[in-house]
Amino acid sequence: MIIVQAPLRTSLFGGGTDFPGYYLEHGGCVLTSAIDKYIFVTIKQRFDNKLRVGYTHTELVDSVDEIRHDLIREAFRLTGIDHGVEITTMGDIPSEGSGLGSSSTVTVGALHAMYALKRELIMAEQLAKEACQIEIDVLGKPIGIQDQYIAAYGGLRFMEFQPGTGEVCTTRIHLDPATKRQLNHNLLLFYTGVTRKADSILSEQRENIRSRESVLEEMKHIAHTACDKLQQGDVNAIGDLLHDSWMLKKQLASKISNSEVDDLYEIARKAGATGGKIAGAGGGGFLLLYCPPGHQEHLRGQLHMLQELPFNLGQDGSKVIFDYQR
Repeated sequence: MIIVQAPLRTSLFGGGTDFPGYYLEHGGCVLTSAIDKYIFVTIKQRFDNKLRVGYTHTELVDSVDEIRHDLIREAFRLTGIDHGVEITTMGDIPSEGSGLGSSSTVTVGALHAMYALKRELIMAEQLAKEACQIEIDVLGKPIGIQDQYIAAYGGLRFMEFQPGTGEVCTTRIHLDPATKRQLNHNLLLFYTGVTRKADSILSEQRENIRSRESVLEEMKHIAHTACDKLQQGDVNAIGDLLHDSWMLKKQLASKISNSEVDDLYEIARKAGATGGKIAGAGGGGFLLLYCPPGHQEHLRGQLHMLQELPFNLGQDGSKVIFDYQR
């Protein structure tokens, strides 16, 4: 039995500039962080030749081609495992539509678990690249590439996506302890209760790239500014920058926000949050807010209809936390 722990993430700035259709021409960047909420992937050998996949459904099949879970199926194909294995995924949050990068985290965790079962060492960069290959190249999902990289690497990171080559440069942002505590304390997550299929939102966003280049350019500028402000210890600047970035992000596709999300955000702002955003593609999932300490209890009272998800920024990327093979 092998258990892999892969982190979910909260994307702070620059989301949308990590689409290949944008950064291969213009370059992109994001400021993003793993959080201490995870997808756990377990894998073990079976006594027979069947393949068993457990998630919100259970599949027991004779061949990889029969597996309906597309991410797991393609991870099996890529790693060459084709019989006699069972694999399960369990998460700390709703399984899809959360905006915390769960699909890419599942892909990274599944690949990591399969390589561990084969006794093959895999580095974070290869994990991220192969997860991108599965999701974007093989399955054709209309997504960016930050989620796969942060799940593989972990930490608070500034990532740059190079034009032309597509090379990804990831830099871990080291904050002094007081700055990190303040950032942890002032970032709050609330679950809207609305899950959504991100593909339709992301497809429109991808189609709009050329007509939104000036918006994406400004979002890149804000990501650089936010990184600089954090390293200078100016944590409170993050709230205003989140607000500015959210106003821009809403211009990327028609369903990134909606009246329900806008109302919740307005309530939060009136209650003391200085900025925020819907995590991930938008449309629902988790609402990320920056709120100074003196306003947090009032904010929680005003958003009493939403469930809060306490969290901290995470240090580790995908890792094997249990390995027992007879």
